[in-house]
Amino acid sequence: MPLFEYQVKTTTGKSIKGKLTATDKPTAMEELRKRGLIVFSLIERKTTILSMDIYIGNPVKSLHFIIYCRQFATLMRAGVSIVDATRILAEQTESKPLRKALVEVNSSLMRGISFSQAVQDHKKIFPQLFVSMIRAGEESGDIEGTLDRLAMFFEKQHSTTEKIKSALTYPITVGIMAIGAVIYLLWAIVPQFVTMFESMNAELPAITKMVLALSKSIQGQWYFWILGVLLLVIAFQITKRTEKGAYALDYAKLKIPVFGKLNQKGSIAQFTRTFSSLYASSVPILQSLMIVEEVAGNKVIGGFIRSAGDSLRQGNPLSEPLKKAWVFPPLVTQMIAIGEETGALDTMLSKVADFYEMDVENTVDRLKSLLEPLLIAFLAGVVGVIVAAIMLPMFSLYGNM
Repeated sequence: MPLFEYQVKTTTGKSIKGKLTATDKPTAMEELRKRGLIVFSLIERKTTILSMDIYIGNPVKSLHFIIYCRQFATLMRAGVSIVDATRILAEQTESKPLRKALVEVNSSLMRGISFSQAVQDHKKIFPQLFVSMIRAGEESGDIEGTLDRLAMFFEKQHSTTEKIKSALTYPITVGIMAIGAVIYLLWAIVPQFVTMFESMNAELPAITKMVLALSKSIQGQWYFWILGVLLLVIAFQITKRTEKGAYALDYAKLKIPVFGKLNQKGSIAQFTRTFSSLYASSVPILQSLMIVEEVAGNKVIGGFIRSAGDSLRQGNPLSEPLKKAWVFPPLVTQMIAIGEETGALDTMLSKVADFYEMDVENTVDRLKSLLEPLLIAFLAGVVGVIVAAIMLPMFSLYGNM
C-alpha cells in the first residue's frame, strides 16, 4: 500500500507532520479530512530500503507504552471515542514507532475494523497479551478496566525487570573494570620489568612466570585474543538461536549461583502477573497459558507451562502438573490449587505475583549490599596478584644483595 507524507493543522492551530498508508491519494486526503485536519501538503513516497523503519528488538520503550495505556483508559472514561482517543494519542506520544502504528490503527478504525484487529496487524508494537486482553475487553464491554489492568501489568513488569537489571549491572561493570585493569597492567606495566627479570639470572616464582607469559601473549598475539573473543560471541549467538541451545542457556540462568534464584523469582512473578491479568480479563484459560508460555522469558519455565496446558486439556487441574515442576515452589502451586477450588484463580495469582515482586526487590537490595564489598575485594585481588608477581622477584633480588 502506498505511503503518504502529510503536513496538516489541527482545529487548535497545531502543525503536525506525519505518514499514513492508503490505497491512493484521494483516499488519504479523505481520511485526513475525516479527522478534522486541514491539509497543507500530501506527497506520495516510494517505499525503499532506505525509507523503511528498521528496529532491533522491541521498538517501543516500556515507559512510553505504559503511558499510552494509562492515557487511553483516561480518555475512554471521559467519554472520548476509540477513534478520537487513538488520534489524540498518536499526536501526543513521544515514541515515533508507536505514533506511526497508532496513525495506521486510526486509519483502520475509520474503515470500520475493530480495535483488537487493528492492533493485531502491528505485532512488533502491540504484544499478543495486549491484543488478547483488548479483544476480551471488547466482548465484555470493559475496555477502560482492561486498559487499566494492562497499564498496571506493564508497570509491574517494568519495575521487576529494572530491579533485576540493576542487580546484574554492578557485577558486570566491576567485571569489565577488572578485565580492563588486567589488560592495561599486562600490556603497559609488566613489559617494563621483563628486561630486569631476565638480567637477574635467577629462578622466578611460578606466579611471575605465568604473568610474564600472559603479558607476552597479549602483546605479541593480541589478534588471536580478539579473534577468540569474537568467535565466543558468535558461538554464543548461534547457540542462543537453536532450540536446544536456548533451552540450555535458560536452564543455566536458573542454576547460576546467587543470580539463579533471582532469575527464578523474577520469572515466577512474570508468569503469575501475566496469567492473572489475562484471566481477570476473561481470556480463555488455555489461550492465556499459550500467551504466558510465549512471554515467560525462559524456555524451561515455558516448557512446564506448555505441559500444564496439555494436562488441562485432558481435564486435570492446572496445579497438578505444576507441582511436579522444580521451578515452582510449593507456595505457588498451593495458591493456584486454592484459586481453582474457590473460583478465585486471578486473585490468588495476583497475590503470588505481589509476593514475588516484593521478594525480588528485597533480594536485589540484599545482593547489592553483599556484592559491593565482595566485588571490590575481587578487583583488588586481581590487581594484587599481578603486582605480587612483579614485586616478588624484586624482593628476592634485594634479599640477595
